[in-house]
Amino acid sequence: MSQTSLETLLGDGRTNAAISWLLVVAIAGIGLGALVTGGILWATFAVVLLAFALLPPLSRRSPLVMLPWEVLLLAALPVFGAAFGADRLSGHVTSYLSVAAIALVLAVELQAFTSVRMTPGFAVVFVAVATMAAAALWALFRWTADGVLGVPFTADHDDVMWEFVYSAVSGLGAGAVFELYFRRLGGLERSRRAPGGSDDA
Repeated sequence: MSQTSLETLLGDGRTNAAISWLLVVAIAGIGLGALVTGGILWATFAVVLLAFALLPPLSRRSPLVMLPWEVLLLAALPVFGAAFGADRLSGHVTSYLSVAAIALVLAVELQAFTSVRMTPGFAVVFVAVATMAAAALWALFRWTADGVLGVPFTADHDDVMWEFVYSAVSGLGAGAVFELYFRRLGGLERSRRAPGGSDDA
């Protein structure tokens, strides 16, 4: 397993920053549109995602310090799917892959901005467990929104149980993907340190 530090996921390259900022603008626009049209659940999801995306540049006081655009895009797929009516992008598996990406972002930001320290291996386990926990919290949030705000919650007991299955599969699958991602990132770091390597990624 690559021992790449989690903080290295906070890129400072211009290309990554430009793409990430475009995604941030798109997420903000979709979230605002969802709020205007009464889509409180997706608006809340977008706000949470924006908070995670904006924490690195605000904390480091640099617009170039952004999450990897690939991770941010994966996290935002359900938001885009809901906005454009693409059911495959806002389905159960994609939604929990998105949650897994957010869990990875949380691990990175805990490492970067708090005293918490994780190895990449532990971060992968954290992603899997956090994804399953998020399934329960998301179901609880929708049930509460139904009772308090009148937002329909149509899932029955079996549907909720299947969501837990989807979240477990997605979390474990995402953990494996992130393991490969860490390995790739470690290879890129070594190539940049080599003579003639580029730092603008």
